[in-house]
Amino acid sequence: MTPSPFFAVVDYGAGNLRSVARALAHVGADMVVTSDPDVVHAAPAVVLPGVGATLDTMQSLQRLGVDQAIRASIQAGKPFLGICVGMQVLCATSEEFGTHPCLDILPGVVRRLPEGQKVPQIGWNQVHYRAHVAHHPLFHGIPAGTDFYFVHSYYCDLSTSDSVAGETDYGLNFPSVLIRENLAAVQFHPEKSGLYGLRLLTNYVAWAQRAA
Repeated sequence: MTPSPFFAVVDYGAGNLRSVARALAHVGADMVVTSDPDVVHAAPAVVLPGVGATLDTMQSLQRLGVDQAIRASIQAGKPFLGICVGMQVLCATSEEFGTHPCLDILPGVVRRLPEGQKVPQIGWNQVHYRAHVAHHPLFHGIPAGTDFYFVHSYYCDLSTSDSVAGETDYGLNFPSVLIRENLAAVQFHPEKSGLYGLRLLTNYVAWAQRAA
């Protein structure tokens, strides 16, 4: 019997799905791209890509039934990586296109970036690690202050900072990396962030395989 792929990359129609899948394949991840909640639930690790709006994302996840599979995987302690909107929907609620519930994994609200900056933020910006996680396996070989590629208009405003591992300044300091136990999430796009983006994905794959 052929073993199941280790990583389930959730396909709910996200625009960056193919580029994320190609990047993960490039770093050697054993994966399947799927919209089947049973496959997501059974996978040892889950990757949730994302671009666009949290409302559309949540509606698509709910329509496919994979929202519950994602929650169950995270609650079971399976390794998880959320990218861009895949990070934002971990919050309890979002204000994008009217207040609506998200996955409610982390306490917080998705809010619009502040006035006075060009929104959306598109381009390279620095990620500064929190001191207590500077030596986390996810950051191995990636210097503090490295530039990653961002495309977003909203950010996670968390009610506690326990899971915040990295921050970025764009009119305010917002969480750009979240880590909690086996959960990791990034606001930027590692698949568009060159060598250091690929390094982060390589680190995540190795970390997830050890943690599972």
